[in-house]
Amino acid sequence: MGTRADFYSEDMTWLGSIAWDGYPGGIDLDLLRSTSDAVYRANVARFLASRDDSTLPDAGWPWPWDDSRTTDYAYVLKGGAVHASCFGHLWYKIDFDDESLGAVETGDVKMTCFPNMSEQKNTRYDKGSGVLIVGFGGPS
Repeated sequence: MGTRADFYSEDMTWLGSIAWDGYPGGIDLDLLRSTSDAVYRANVARFLASRDDSTLPDAGWPWPWDDSRTTDYAYVLKGGAVHASCFGHLWYKIDFDDESLGAVETGDVKMTCFPNMSEQKNTRYDKGSGVLIVGFGGPS
């Protein structure tokens, strides 16, 4: 199973998702260092276009769950900085001084309300889903 990630604009509009390497160290640094909504949206679009495991909104919500509280990571630009949430927990800023891109507590950033995506759901089981399907044995 992959480390999935969802990306949101400042107004919590879903911009897209990836199925693999969604942890902060797997995300493009230019995207994580975005400081304006226009730059962030452009960086998210470029990042998603460069991957074969991405899903854009016109393809529908790729996960079997209804919002990002079950997605490994979600990212949003708020207050001029990109914040991350792990499994719907409190948002935090990325610490660029930490080699592992760990968390910096923000205290006042409590934006854990995600839009309900059940109406846009289009669950899939291809390389964009992050699901590994393993078969055992069978007739020879």
